[in-house]
Amino acid sequence: MKIVAGNSNLPLARAVAADLGIPLCNTSIRRFADGEVFVEILENVRGEDMFVLQSTCSPTNDNLMELLVILDALKRGSARRITAVMPYFGYARQDRKSGPRTPISAKLVANLLTEAGANRILTVDLHAMQIQGFFDIPTDNLYAAPLFVRDIKARGLDEKNLMVVSPDVGGVVRARQMASRFNADLAIIDKRRERAGVSEVMNVIGDVRGRNCVLVDDIVDSGGSLCNAAEALMAQGAAGVEAYVTHGVLTGNACERVANSPISMLTLTDSIPASDEQLATPNIRQVSLDNLLGRAIRAVSEESSVSSLFD
Repeated sequence: MKIVAGNSNLPLARAVAADLGIPLCNTSIRRFADGEVFVEILENVRGEDMFVLQSTCSPTNDNLMELLVILDALKRGSARRITAVMPYFGYARQDRKSGPRTPISAKLVANLLTEAGANRILTVDLHAMQIQGFFDIPTDNLYAAPLFVRDIKARGLDEKNLMVVSPDVGGVVRARQMASRFNADLAIIDKRRERAGVSEVMNVIGDVRGRNCVLVDDIVDSGGSLCNAAEALMAQGAAGVEAYVTHGVLTGNACERVANSPISMLTLTDSIPASDEQLATPNIRQVSLDNLLGRAIRAVSEESSVSSLFD
């Protein structure tokens, strides 16, 4: 197998390649003066099992187009199989018609990836499970939960007093899976969202008094929902609040909001590379997906079980 890295998350790509013990494929990815993407694969890929690692994070459209062009270059280079490894799948929040005459952009991106030449998709914590059904090719959705569980144990958090909290009703399944790994209780934040990016916490479902609460979510964008949830938990008598989130989009003043919130530590994966502001925020840290993605890539290449990685 060979791994091609796009420009969106080179540190993670290098870490995955190091975990697998193979070098990144020699490629040239550059822009024309008007911004057009040009890709040249500088080594033979005919008959090879190719993996393209690219997160479609900000700048989303540039990174998505770069991924599509890489896929096309590999297809025209007669690669045997092409797997798009997308630690962060952009446009995943547009998974349904949210109003009249609105797109389902996640389905559009699925079609684009397939037409560009992807034979398989490998991603982490899709925003909505039904997005797997948007593809007519095999799609593996890995979970960051086992990684988070190991990190919680390694950091020595008090598991007996742990309370896993979902910041909204939509994330209950994810939070329940996390809670079951510790045999911990589950609480839910009931909130009303007035408009995109703005939320208002309404109620805390569950007794969190004196408990060490861990908020679990897939995406933190503006940070409003997460920080409001933490404030609501502290107001209900929680002993402390931490958060584990897979994808740190962190737009606008999100880092400042997290820094000034009751969240003692926000742990993210490196599915999206950390910004300078994120690195400078004392209560935000990252854990790496390199081993998880490396094991998944090897499993796909060797035609062995991927579901075993969920344990």
